Amino acid sequence: MKKLFALALIAAASPAFASSGPFLSLRNTDFVVTIAFLLFVGVLLLLKVPGILGGMLDNRAEGIKFELDTARSLHEEARALLASYEQKHREMQEQAQGIVTNARREALAAADQAKADLKVAMARRLQAAQDQIASAETAAVKAVKDKAVSVAVAAAGDLLARQMDASARNELVESSIRDVAGRLH
Repeated sequence: MKKLFALALIAAASPAFASSGPFLSLRNTDFVVTIAFLLFVGVLLLLKVPGILGGMLDNRAEGIKFELDTARSLHEEARALLASYEQKHREMQEQAQGIVTNARREALAAADQAKADLKVAMARRLQAAQDQIASAETAAVKAVKDKAVSVAVAAAGDLLARQMDASARNELVESSIRDVAGRLH
């Protein structure tokens, strides 16, 4: 590589040969520049600057390679983390959907149960109202019968009182006393 570098430097110095006049003279600026350039290149080669530059470039290339490898590993970790979060997100969505579905199902079941309970309560209240009506009806009929009996007894008593004379009354009282006496003994 050093030989190739030296040939490239000499080829780069070839335009200096195109100047006019004797080239190998210190009065020729092209010659002086060429000599100075070759000395500069020689000093650089003597101090092993190309090797140092190559080493620096190799170190830089290794640093870049290390950074690229680190970036790749971070990228893979980020992808894995993203995939994990996406999976968790999907699971959470499915779980949320399940919760919503269960809540709807439970709400519908609760509504159906409430309707059934309401029907039972309404039937009980209706039955209680009908029982109250029947009880009131029975009480009213009994009250009317009692009143009718009271009125009939009073009317019969009045009628008997008007139709009976004193002797018939005495005979009825004595007959009642005999009946009571017979039943007691």
